[in-house]
Amino acid sequence: MGNKDISNAFSELSTPLIADACLRLKLQLRIAPPNIRSIISGTRIAGRVFPVRHYGSVDIFLEAMGNAKQGDVLVIDNNCRTDEGCIGDLTALEAKASGFSGIIVWGCHRDTTELIQIGFPVFSCGTCPSGPQRLDERHSDALTSARFGNFEVTRNDIVFADDDGVLVVLNQKIDELFSTARTIYQTERKQAELIKNGKRLREQLRFDEYLSKRVADPSYTFRKHLKALGGAIEE
Repeated sequence: MGNKDISNAFSELSTPLIADACLRLKLQLRIAPPNIRSIISGTRIAGRVFPVRHYGSVDIFLEAMGNAKQGDVLVIDNNCRTDEGCIGDLTALEAKASGFSGIIVWGCHRDTTELIQIGFPVFSCGTCPSGPQRLDERHSDALTSARFGNFEVTRNDIVFADDDGVLVVLNQKIDELFSTARTIYQTERKQAELIKNGKRLREQLRFDEYLSKRVADPSYTFRKHLKALGGAIEE
């Protein structure tokens, strides 16, 4: 599945739905640190990861931009540094012109006002007015993998980001992942509408029945009960 198809499919979903679908399908799920947020509320990104390890100079970004595919997401490892803003308005403009669909930084950004005006999707740990003053040694994997919290990402990964956070999955069973996420969404929307129309969630999920079964069989869990009913509230 290409970046355009991934982005279109995600446009009607959310990261919680993708996460629930991963759990249902028993797919590996990696969640970025919760302090990585979008500069502009309501921003959404979905696409193949283009990883970059930052070492203090913008040239690594320019090199990445010469090799990106349309719709890739620039995922930057800056070791969650808070003493420098490793990207700003010029990097965002160049990334946009190079075909990237957004930038996600494990680190800080600067030029916030300009970035908001540009409107290009940027997720980061926060802001810092100072640019990098260092120049560290570049490693051979600078454009093939990036660390993100306690995990790594590569070009074999797909990243999803919205107001609920950032998560990464391997590029496998993507069609099934989206199909499962849509099924969960439809179930939850139906349950929500029923609640609005007066049918409480306890009634929909036959909660009293569950309590009785649990008394008779202490090993009978709520998740077993939901699975039997097809409820999507909990995986």
